Amino acid sequence: MKQKIITLFFLALICPFAFSSNDFPNIEFLQEGQTSPKANLSAVEWLVGHWRGEAFGGIVEEVWSPPLGGSMMGAFKLVVNDEVIFYELETIVEENDSLNFRLKHFNGDLSGWEEKDKSVEFNLVRVTPNKVFFNGLTLEKISENELTMYVAIEDNDVVKEVKFLYKKIN
Repeated sequence: MKQKIITLFFLALICPFAFSSNDFPNIEFLQEGQTSPKANLSAVEWLVGHWRGEAFGGIVEEVWSPPLGGSMMGAFKLVVNDEVIFYELETIVEENDSLNFRLKHFNGDLSGWEEKDKSVEFNLVRVTPNKVFFNGLTLEKISENELTMYVAIEDNDVVKEVKFLYKKIN
């Protein structure tokens, strides 16, 4: 799974114009030469809280802190059969009058996937009242207690849109 996720993020960062909106109905990519729109953390403040759902044959969990210091901090965990498969440390940061979503992956023992000074970045593409589109990743507020995330992920050499359904647990 680690290699599939890293490969996808590489593809999304290097050649987003290779994907069309028909391939990913809920995900958008910055087009060549396109810059991120102006935005601040108020666009994603509804993400604050503890969220849980199911994906990849297990339980997925995300916890997001309130904005502080121009950023929000999040943590992700995938648990299958009572075993942590991997973690992510995530941030959404105000940069250059826009937003940038960054993450780093870790195995269950906290050994990192990315190089020490590297992270996976998703630049902002567009904001609507209930959706925030980052380059290859979409956050959708369904209600105060429901969240859907869409991520382009490689599976068996095919890049596809994966849907994560979350419910707020506190």
